[in-house]
Amino acid sequence: GVGPLPFNISDGIRWSAQIAYLNDCKSRSNLTIMGDSLAHRVLIEDGRAFGVEVERGDEISRIYGKEVIVSAGAIASPQLLMLSGIGPAHGLEAVGALVVHDLPGVGRNLWDHPQVPVTFKTVGDPRVDEGAPRLQVGLLYTASGSELRNDMFIASTAFTSHIASEDAVAPESHVLSLIPSVYLARSLGHIRLQSTNPHQQPYIDFNYLADSSDRARLRDGVRLCTELGARNEFGALVEGRVHPDDHQLNSDDSLDDWMARNVRTSHHAAGTCKMGPASDRMAVVDQHGKVHGIDGLRVADASIMPSGVRANTHLSSVVVGERIADFIAQAL
Repeated sequence: GVGPLPFNISDGIRWSAQIAYLNDCKSRSNLTIMGDSLAHRVLIEDGRAFGVEVERGDEISRIYGKEVIVSAGAIASPQLLMLSGIGPAHGLEAVGALVVHDLPGVGRNLWDHPQVPVTFKTVGDPRVDEGAPRLQVGLLYTASGSELRNDMFIASTAFTSHIASEDAVAPESHVLSLIPSVYLARSLGHIRLQSTNPHQQPYIDFNYLADSSDRARLRDGVRLCTELGARNEFGALVEGRVHPDDHQLNSDDSLDDWMARNVRTSHHAAGTCKMGPASDRMAVVDQHGKVHGIDGLRVADASIMPSGVRANTHLSSVVVGERIADFIAQAL
């Protein structure tokens, strides 16, 4: 259904994980926060993690501990594991990395919520409040003919050209977008190292819309948005549709071509160190976040989510952190 999007805002402040968790802990004697630092690799000996190699300024140092918890996110967590020699052997060998533990699932199973904006030029000046959240209302629904319940999401945004020039049609123009997203996409991508240099970003292939059902559902979502934008209820606001044009909507093939050139991320990347039993060759961590085959090493972030969630991934990531923190505390 349609409804306002929930925001973790209190008294005008959006609560980040830092505000909610770190601020009250900074004075603890057993906590050291090191900013402007880059983890190069997890230190492993005889199948056990015992520390991390870290770059800070011009110095490389080692930090030791009886357990290492990696929480670098869906992109950097698998990168750090691979830089540490944990990952698919053939991929590590291809860039000259030492293979410590062959774990083929590291960097695989990359999922996201692929989206495309359907844009409309607005009538005159809709008096957009640029200080207001750009995303306020959403529609969660099940795609026509889909066996996956609530697998689609449509968000609406309104903005001016100088803060969203890629969607603008003229200087100082105002644009309304209806943005369909596939919230249970079947297309999976991957991440791999480009070199053993921790400063070099990994190669990322989201593999959007490779699955035919993803294309069909997003295609239907685009057409639903064009129908919504043409309704009388939008008449006082919408002057006309900008993208896609009538030719691009004319056939499935032309619409698929337009979507392939305009599909983009919802910034919900996850799944690259997926949770699963050791019998699953592509699983990276167990139900406690412990890395298969390496003692003293856990992953706790969105990368361990095995499959898509039908929501923004922020709260899900917080829950992962809460749950694994409980497991760590119980083990002490």
